[in-house]
Amino acid sequence: MKTAHVPEKFRHYYDNYHFSAAVDAGPIVYLSGCTASHPDKDMPDDPEAQFHDAFAKLGAYLAEAGLGFDDVVEITTYHVDLRKHAEVFARVKDQYMGEPYPAWTAIGVTDFMHPRALVEIRAVAWRG
Repeated sequence: MKTAHVPEKFRHYYDNYHFSAAVDAGPIVYLSGCTASHPDKDMPDDPEAQFHDAFAKLGAYLAEAGLGFDDVVEITTYHVDLRKHAEVFARVKDQYMGEPYPAWTAIGVTDFMHPRALVEIRAVAWRG
């Protein structure tokens, strides 16, 4: 059995694009990719600020599922200008993800739905 989790602040994604922020599938919770886009504020141009906003959104998705960053076992990140922003992203990531660190794959891409987005963070968490 699976259960969908949708924070009210991001309900428009579920209604307009038909995807859940998080889906419980037993002890594993799959979290949709998060960019820095928000319904109530503009996306920052500063990469570091974008990375913090993307992690804040991921944190909201986790909280809606009753989890936190310590429950994350894997992240996949998609980056525009991966090499250019890798160090800054890694520094920001480490403010949210502690030891034992989750598995991490970083992939370079050309663009996202939002034209100024620089990163999308997808995660898998364990309800253990």
